[in-house]
Amino acid sequence: MALKPQSLGLLVLAAAVPLVAVLPLPDFWITQLNYIGMYAMTALGLVLLTGVGGLTSFGQAAFVGIGAYTTAWLTLNLGVSPWITLFIGMVLTAASALVVGVITLRMSGHYLPLATIAWGLSLYYLMGNLDALGKYDGLLGIQSLSIGNFDIGQGRAFFVLTWFILLAFAAALLHLLDSRAGRAIRAIKSGPQMAEAMGISTFRYKVTIFVLAALSASVAGWLLAHFQRTVNPSAFGLKMGIEYLFMSVVGGVNYVWGAFVGAGLIKLMDDQLQVLLPRLIGTSGSYEVIVFGVMLVLVLKYLPDGLWSMVEKKLPRRPRAVDWQQAAPLPERNKPALGELVLDVDRIRKQFGGLTAVNDISFQIRAGQIVGLIGPNGAGKSTTFNLITGVLSLTSGTVSYRGRRVSGLPARAIAREGVSRTFQHVKMIPDMTVLENVALGAHTRGHKGVAAAMIRTNSDEERRLFREAQRQLERIGMGEYLHEQAGNLAMGPQRLMEIARALCADPALLLLDEPAAGLRHKEKQALAGVLRQLRDEGMSILLVEHDMDLVMQVCDHLVVMEFGTLLTQGTPEQIQQDPKVRAAYLGTEH
Repeated sequence: MALKPQSLGLLVLAAAVPLVAVLPLPDFWITQLNYIGMYAMTALGLVLLTGVGGLTSFGQAAFVGIGAYTTAWLTLNLGVSPWITLFIGMVLTAASALVVGVITLRMSGHYLPLATIAWGLSLYYLMGNLDALGKYDGLLGIQSLSIGNFDIGQGRAFFVLTWFILLAFAAALLHLLDSRAGRAIRAIKSGPQMAEAMGISTFRYKVTIFVLAALSASVAGWLLAHFQRTVNPSAFGLKMGIEYLFMSVVGGVNYVWGAFVGAGLIKLMDDQLQVLLPRLIGTSGSYEVIVFGVMLVLVLKYLPDGLWSMVEKKLPRRPRAVDWQQAAPLPERNKPALGELVLDVDRIRKQFGGLTAVNDISFQIRAGQIVGLIGPNGAGKSTTFNLITGVLSLTSGTVSYRGRRVSGLPARAIAREGVSRTFQHVKMIPDMTVLENVALGAHTRGHKGVAAAMIRTNSDEERRLFREAQRQLERIGMGEYLHEQAGNLAMGPQRLMEIARALCADPALLLLDEPAAGLRHKEKQALAGVLRQLRDEGMSILLVEHDMDLVMQVCDHLVVMEFGTLLTQGTPEQIQQDPKVRAAYLGTEH
């Protein structure tokens, strides 16, 4: 199997590390590479947290400080081995990140960055005011790292250690991003609605990546403490928190290699500008901060995806090796018998303040039945969809699925029961392939988590997930789009992709929100054929659609809404003859 360019790059770098260590490079450049390695390690956490997960944090430097101060205090005061303090520091970092994450990650918008700024400042002043930590002078005389009598805490030996740890982190992150858990993390950035509809606990994954980012920073702090042999709060304050984020953004916060590029560029520029600018201006000062500020503005304007995005565009996009044909099929859920009551909507109501958007709507869906939910724009159809799927909470009434009340459950819990949906406005991850987007729909049918993905023990499950994704794409006639980037698709194929993704969840009830919008005539006819096939297989479908030709072709029962109320319901023939419907929606006869 051919290696991906990123994996090949890691292998090349891993092979180059020992070579660089024995080359006759000046010690100055080895020291620079050591700092770049530690900075890149911290920035990698921000690639996962900010670039992939869409969560902005200014508190990364504080977690570097926890790792550094833990090893410094334990080795100086208790004589604990530095190799043991690494793991103690990681435990303390994980615990603190978990507490901070649980408190702050429920926030959205600008509140999360502000909360991480407050966290970083709090820890900075705590470090600077504790006598046990040396206050603002810090802790001095930290021992160097060694294996037996061999000192590896400085120079070239430290370079090999740092860069092998960095490359191990990068490899683990690449493995994570190309996995079931990684696809779930990517979905968070697009907003919680789609991810929760796939059965993903967005809050749990947010906390997970926050902790992982903190752990990478903690290891960097451990290395930094033993490399400098001293720690003080200045290296872990808000300024460094901003600088780490700056490295990630300039290098390319969406890319693993962006952390390497950003850390290298900022470290080298920082050192050079501190020497050159005072000579040019004729006075000393932190003028490099001004240059970095201007540079950040230019990058955000002209290269919003960072410097590595230019390289990424030039790299060949090789299609994923198709190695799942012989994989075992995923287990299927127990389906209802033909004619069994699947969905019972009983007098549901939704009020937004004084506005009643849905007013006492009731209808039922049985296995093997397609029910159309129709009505003029603003009738409350999408709101009804969101009430059934748990996106919105009910003001009153109940929704039961296969005899169990599901109203009041979160969207992800309802999805896990076997209810799958598409959206009125297509929701997807544009920079993932069609295959990967569709595989996201099978999230609830897999079990391997973040740890399994990072150490690559999830390969068998991944093959099974991709086998199912390919099967569903071929089922709706999109087999040739497997390796196409989803963002390149026209609107019609995007909607079909959403249906394939919903089918990947192996639902007993499928809710389709305007699936024919943007489809050409032949695509609509193909869609109608797919819906009939699904009905014949015993699936229940709730369809919201404005295309009356399609509705009349495929639906067994129609529910007509007007201004949030139930106007009437019946067979397509009955609805076509109903004068109230013709007046309100289909138009009166002339």
